Amino acid sequence: MPSEVLVVEGLNVWLSGKHVVKNVSFKVPDRTVFALMGPSGSGKSTLLRALNRLLDIYEEAEVRGRVLLEGVDIYSPGVDPIWVRRRVGMVFQHPNPFPHLSIYDNVAIGPRLNRMVKSKRELDELVRWALEKAYLWDEVKDRLHMPAAKLSGGQKQRLSIARALALKPRVLLMDEPTANLDPVATEKIEELIAELKREIPIILVTHSPEQAARVADYTAFLYYGELVEVGPTGKIFTQPENPLTERYLLRRI
Repeated sequence: MPSEVLVVEGLNVWLSGKHVVKNVSFKVPDRTVFALMGPSGSGKSTLLRALNRLLDIYEEAEVRGRVLLEGVDIYSPGVDPIWVRRRVGMVFQHPNPFPHLSIYDNVAIGPRLNRMVKSKRELDELVRWALEKAYLWDEVKDRLHMPAAKLSGGQKQRLSIARALALKPRVLLMDEPTANLDPVATEKIEELIAELKREIPIILVTHSPEQAARVADYTAFLYYGELVEVGPTGKIFTQPENPLTERYLLRRI
């Protein structure tokens, strides 16, 4: 079994005084897809944002517990949230490339700001690498300086993934990345997820049990902020231990 890259221990989140993530603990092995599934309002997206300290930008958010990234508690005093977000990449539900920037500049902006490269040649190579990893290079290599706004929805989402990968994160978070895509674009993203997990662990929030079954190695079921059950995906789907999990999988919730 691969070593664990991310370990969550007793994580609690309050938003405006409401307890939305309740004492959640789990471990994410390297080179796996870990799905967080559950109905709307179960705290999946809030939990995901706690894993890269994105909740820090909300005054009404309070986080308690530990999130260990390769042994480093990202909530320890002195740990820079910017460092955390470089190491824990994020892809959102709505594709969010910078529309007026070119395809190239969308991917290049992170490495430039973080001074990851020393030359234009290095940057060119990194942009190409990220676009290839996101299954987008062959479609855009002849129009890298076209505004990102002209891409299709599925291409914009893959560009968002390339932008996240360009920072060489240690973990990639995906918040319902196919929720607004058609079936063809969804299939491409799922194929991409299967390929990317060969190198980095992916934590995937999904409202679809079917998607979790297709792409995830491990699955956690969240219900109203509580972790009901977590384990290998095959076991969760064929031998759930909690009746609530079974009801959700049978679409009775």
